[in-house]
Amino acid sequence: MKKFLSIALSACLVMGALAGCGSSSSSSTSSGNDASASGDNVIKIGVFEPQTGENGGGGLQEVYGIRYANQVYPTVEVGGTEYTIQLVEVDNKSDKTEAVTAAQKLVSEGVVTVLGSYGSGVSIAAGDIFAEAGIPAIGCSCTNPQVTSGNEWYFRTCFLDPFQGTVMANYAIQNGYQKAAVITQLGDDYSSGLGSFFKSAFEKLGGTIVAEEQFQTNQSDFKAILTNIKSANPDIIFAPSSITTAPLIIKQAREMGITAVIAAGDTWENATIIENAGADAEGTVFSTFYDEAAPANDEAAAFVDGFKAYLTSIGESDIIPAVSALGYDAYITAVQAIKDADSVDPAAIKDALKNVHVEGVTGDITFDENGDANKDMAYIKTIKDGQIVFLTTTSIDE
Repeated sequence: MKKFLSIALSACLVMGALAGCGSSSSSSTSSGNDASASGDNVIKIGVFEPQTGENGGGGLQEVYGIRYANQVYPTVEVGGTEYTIQLVEVDNKSDKTEAVTAAQKLVSEGVVTVLGSYGSGVSIAAGDIFAEAGIPAIGCSCTNPQVTSGNEWYFRTCFLDPFQGTVMANYAIQNGYQKAAVITQLGDDYSSGLGSFFKSAFEKLGGTIVAEEQFQTNQSDFKAILTNIKSANPDIIFAPSSITTAPLIIKQAREMGITAVIAAGDTWENATIIENAGADAEGTVFSTFYDEAAPANDEAAAFVDGFKAYLTSIGESDIIPAVSALGYDAYITAVQAIKDADSVDPAAIKDALKNVHVEGVTGDITFDENGDANKDMAYIKTIKDGQIVFLTTTSIDE
């Protein structure tokens, strides 16, 4: 079992963090340990994330986890030579067309592996680009099954939507919610996929779907679909959507007098939803990948202290988003695969990923035959008194 060294000097790490924390609106930036000037013994890892657009907020949280991991583990030894790891960041702008361009940019930069993306749709759109170039990609929080399906070059450190949809259905039934409404975004792979998996699991558990509604990308008025839902009188509304859309749905539902529990998936673990929905966000429930209060191992315990200091140093809240932990895990998984391959050849790194074993912040990381993480637990959280609060853990078998 392979285990990374614990973080030793938090103060030094925070000072290092200050050097590479700013985001950029350009299509490509280098961050972390910028060794490009030397030109020698440098390997590049691509960071394929939205830093703008509908999912820019969540994507940046993932980027923070990756940047911090690069501060903690800035080098890797291959064949007796120490290489500096340089991050090459591209902004896929939360858009499938932009995602293709961003992926091509990473290929042209000569990266040996890619991390990301937040958002399944952009990950799926870029998957063929990475596969055709022979560059392995490690998704952090892209949960739709299509990300890795039929693509031996794509892996991921998160659980999948069939699992996430099922555990949320389990949670609903276990808490006495027998009637559910489902709201999804038309054309969005994450939203439509997760909504479908929730619906299927909820019905199998004996629940009834009393309303199904869809909305368009960038839609801001939900009164029409919420009117239909209100008349169906559900116990719970499952509305997997982006950070941008979530507060609009929540506020408008409460303004219309809808009292049903409002639930969603991992994207809703974001403080900006509380900021924008205010008191209306109270009682919202969602599933996620990680909880900082229960470190799984020494790596996780060190991460909590160090990353909190890092977040504070860049002017962010010290509450750790689950996607940041997944970004960190994706990075250290890539580094371990490079070590195991003892090579900077992307094909060798891809082969090493098939058998990699890392004690990550979000738990042990290994991959199945599809490149999906072997994970069987989700964390259920709620918003209480304006804070994100842990409720319980759950799995399919419960």
